[in-house]
Amino acid sequence: MREDEYIVKQYDYLIVGAGLFGAVFAHEAFKRGKKCLVLDRRNHIGGNIYCEKIEGTNVHKYGAHIFHTSDKKIWDYVNQFVEFNRYTNSPIANYKGEIYNLPFNMNTFNKLWGVVTPKEAKSKIEEQKAAAGIREPKNLEEQAISLVGTDIYKKLVKEYTEKQWGRKAVDLPAFIIRRLPVRFTYDNNYFDDKYQGIPVGGYNVIIEKMLEGTELMLNKDYFSDKENFDKMAEKVVFTGMIDEFFGHRFGRLEYRSLRFEDEILDKDNYQGNAVVNYTDAETPFTRIIEHKHFEFGTQPKTVITREYPAEWKPGDEPYYPVNDEKNMHLYEKYRELAEREKNVIFGGRLAEYKYYDMHNVISKALLLWGSDPIK
Repeated sequence: MREDEYIVKQYDYLIVGAGLFGAVFAHEAFKRGKKCLVLDRRNHIGGNIYCEKIEGTNVHKYGAHIFHTSDKKIWDYVNQFVEFNRYTNSPIANYKGEIYNLPFNMNTFNKLWGVVTPKEAKSKIEEQKAAAGIREPKNLEEQAISLVGTDIYKKLVKEYTEKQWGRKAVDLPAFIIRRLPVRFTYDNNYFDDKYQGIPVGGYNVIIEKMLEGTELMLNKDYFSDKENFDKMAEKVVFTGMIDEFFGHRFGRLEYRSLRFEDEILDKDNYQGNAVVNYTDAETPFTRIIEHKHFEFGTQPKTVITREYPAEWKPGDEPYYPVNDEKNMHLYEKYRELAEREKNVIFGGRLAEYKYYDMHNVISKALLLWGSDPIK
């Protein structure tokens, strides 16, 4: 590629990825008078929180994203860009036509066993845990049963988890499920966080405002001309896959991917809830998202998305890192290489090979500036 194909301009930061991490970093840099260029290989900003307007509804194109945090500073930070509605995440589980509330709470236990009081529910769970006799869980199945007993595990954990990971529960490490949320109240709010909601108008509003004053190139693959891109800035902020950055020198890290199947329905309400998990093995998808319910929509039509988990392969979008012992050992090798890169900042779920909620992504990006997020 000829150098004159780009405007000759010096940037303080070249930011690879127009997702949440890159956008927060760019916004903070702009506030400090820094010049940034943001690249993204996709044709849109926002990374996986990108929304597409379909039939008047903001459709979460890469899966449901509900913002939640207990950190008031982070909450105030995002609210400077957009107003958030009062959406409360209350998913339900469909097991062969039986409906259960998530997370596991008194509504769930009443449906399962007919119990009414917390004491009855605790007794039932402890009875099943004792009967299982698991002292040292050796795999995910044993870990889950030791936490919630056999009934909850069989109907609401086992088959859903096996679909999600593409592996039998007995073949998955125990540490994947360190805990399972069990509440002895009639509270269907999935998150314990003090603040939660959906940005009014969708997540694109936030990213657009964060990137104001920053130059942007979409449909640009950093690796197609890495050498020349690197010359354009003092430092690179890389939010892509860390193993790809190093040419897969030690091998490829593993991910789980997702395939989304959107459908427009000529009805105003399909399932009565934004998120319904299908926890049986026979249903090939893990959940159906009905997007209008995120923003209390009254549109005459509705848009639903079926979510199918898949093993990641090159060319697919990586979603969930497979943080087992083998992959973490491999990631450690790449992390050591990253530490030697003095002019590259690695950040975000792909660059750090770690699943982050949105508030964690924002916090990590802000920490790089050592700043109070509300200043």
